[in-house]
Formats: sequence, structure tokens, C-alpha cells
Amino acid sequence: VQLQASGGGLVQAGDSLRLACAASGRTFSSYAMGWFRQAPGKEREFVAAISSTGSSTYYASSVKGRFTISRDNAKNTVYLQMSSLKPEDTAVYYCAAVRMFPRIATSSYEYWGQGTLVTVSS
Repeated sequence: VQLQASGGGLVQAGDSLRLACAASGRTFSSYAMGWFRQAPGKEREFVAAISSTGSSTYYASSVKGRFTISRDNAKNTVYLQMSSLKPEDTAVYYCAAVRMFPRIATSSYEYWGQGTLVTVSS
């Protein structure tokens, strides 16, 4: 599975932004998907995950209620809708694929996209 994240940019605090992660390959629908982020000087951290069918989701406490993960298996794409953005959400956001759900450890994920930068100004 090859993953390509997009949709990052510069926004102001309180704004919304939607990230997308397009996957290649016929097996996308058999993978659970996750979003992670890495701020400068910090470790990569879990943000959200979605099961292979999209019926279940799981969020980090820091984004729960503000971010929504979804997927469209017909389009081989997973999304991260981010609302009420804060400066502390500034990071490079990565999508990743894993066989099991839910998984929050980076080491559990098999495939990674290249990342897309989100910058939230105050």
C-alpha cells in the first residue's frame, strides 16, 4: 500500500482544514487507517484511527470533539477533518495503514505516507 497525504496549509486559530490520504493498491479496504502528527522537536503522536470498514473510530484525547476521521473505500481515501484548530495542532501530519484496529503505537503501522504540514497561527 502506497499512501499520499495532502491538504495541509497555513490557517488561523479557530479555522478548519481537511486532510486527505490517497492509497494505491486493491487492498486498501482491508486496512485500518490512522493519522499521526509530529511537531518540531517532538515525537510522532497518534491522532485518530478508523477501522477498515469505517464503522469504528478512535481519537486521541487532545483532538476528540474537534477532529473527525472518515474514509471512502470506493475512492481509496481516508480523511481527517480538523475544526477549531489551535496553534498546538501545528505539525506534520502523517497517514498510515495497519491490519488491526485500534492501534495507537507508531510501531504497529506497516505503511506510511510522506506527511503534510499544518501550521496554525494564533
